[in-house]
Order: sequence, then structure tokens, then C-alpha cells
Amino acid sequence: MPLYQALLLAVVQALTEFLPVSSTAHLILFPWLAGWPEPGLAFDVALHAGTLLAVVFFFLRTWVELILCGLGLHYPRLASPTEVRLNRRMFWFLVAGTIPGGVVGVLFEHAIEEHLRTPIPIGMALIVVGLLMWWAEATARLKREIGQTSLGDSLAIGTAQALALFPGVSRSGITIVAGLWRGMKRETAARFSFLLSTPLIAGAVAKELPKLVRLHRAGGLELPLSTLALAIATSAVVGYLVIAFFLRYLQTRTLKIFIVYRIVFGIVVLLFALLQMGHAR
Repeated sequence: MPLYQALLLAVVQALTEFLPVSSTAHLILFPWLAGWPEPGLAFDVALHAGTLLAVVFFFLRTWVELILCGLGLHYPRLASPTEVRLNRRMFWFLVAGTIPGGVVGVLFEHAIEEHLRTPIPIGMALIVVGLLMWWAEATARLKREIGQTSLGDSLAIGTAQALALFPGVSRSGITIVAGLWRGMKRETAARFSFLLSTPLIAGAVAKELPKLVRLHRAGGLELPLSTLALAIATSAVVGYLVIAFFLRYLQTRTLKIFIVYRIVFGIVVLLFALLQMGHAR
């Protein structure tokens, strides 16, 4: 893979991982539409490592507070008992919310990878979730802040996150929809979505990283390590900027532009796929 393709796909991954438009769909469809070869496992791991770095560094202070309070410590030292209690509760809510996605990943990831990474299911998922986002926007109460999160919210959003294993759904898209249906403000739903995504992204990277190391040691790594490193760095930097932009954006704006994009892109993908099927006959 040429360096320019690697960097372009790294930018695509960073943009679409955190915006509600589905990174998996774009990483499958972008090379397909451009006529490029499949990037391969090594490159996929590198891009996810980059977005993992982005979300960890953006929420680093928050995660330190949540983990230490969740483990029973009083941190930071000057925090009030109420703040510590809220952080402890939030940590365990995030743990509970991660379980549905982990279970679905273990049970169905292979089947999903084998049967649903094709344009027609992806195009349909883009459209369906776009319509769900429109419905959520139209009916949401948009009142609740992050400190008002309950166990029910965490389990509902975590269950929605499990659906993101299906290409075209979008982890941030479906979890923001669930958050809006639970009465959260848009920015609150996105913030909780990003926090909830961190353990699963980390788990996916940890699961695939040993395979990448073995591949490198066996001399089967097609991409130079320098290309992988640049892709990771690009994905991390752009991802960090996208998180900052999107959280600010949702403080004053709706999801309308992403709804329109998903539906139009989904229709385009279906048309291309049907045209290809027609030519194949």
C-alpha cells in the first residue's frame, strides 16, 4: 500500500470512528469504491490503535479519576465526597455497559465478519440507523447531564453499542441514539458514548495485536513499520481533533447533517452495488 493511501485511510478512520457515520463501513467501502486492495489485518489494527490513543488521551484525566474512585480511593484529594461518589458510580456503570458489547463480540464477531462485510448490508445499515437518528432527534427530551446517568442508561447504551459490530451501524451513532432516547443532551450522549467505547476499542486492539506481532516476526507483514507508525500517529491526532470538534458541535447543533449524509451515502452504496451485480450478469 502506498503511503498516501495509508494516510488517507487513517484520516478516514479517525473521522468516522467518532462521527456517527460508521468507521467500519467507510474502511470497507472506501477502498472498494476507489478500486484499492483490502488494507489487511495489520493496517486495521494500526488504525484502531490510533483512535484508541485519541480517546484515551482526550479523556485521560477523566479516566484516571474514574478508575481511582472506582477502586475505592478518594481522588483528587480536594474533591468533595459527592464528586468521588459520582465518579465511583460512573466507573461501575461503564463497566456494566461494556459487558453487552463484549458478549456479542465473543459470540458473533466471526459470523458478522464473514457474512455482513459487503456493500448491500452496509448500505442498508447506514440508511436504517440514519432514520433511527432522525427519530431520536425528533422525540428526544434533551435534559439530562452526564452526572445524572443511571445503571439503566448504561445498560441500554451498552446494549446499543453491541449492535455496532454490524458494519454500517456506527458505534457513536447507535449509542448516541440510545442516549437521546434516554433523555440525555446530545453532548452528554456523545461524551458517554466515547467513554463507553474506550474499553471495547482497547479490547479489540489487545486481541489483534499478538497476531500482528507474530506476523511481523514471521516476515509476513506487507506494510513497512514506518507506514504503520505514521498511520497510527495520523489516526490519533485527527481522532483527538474530531472528538474535540464533535463535542463542541453538539452543544449548539443537531445531528441533521449526519442523518442526511448517512441516508444519501447508503443510497449511493446500494446503487453502486446493484449496478455491479447487473454488470456481473
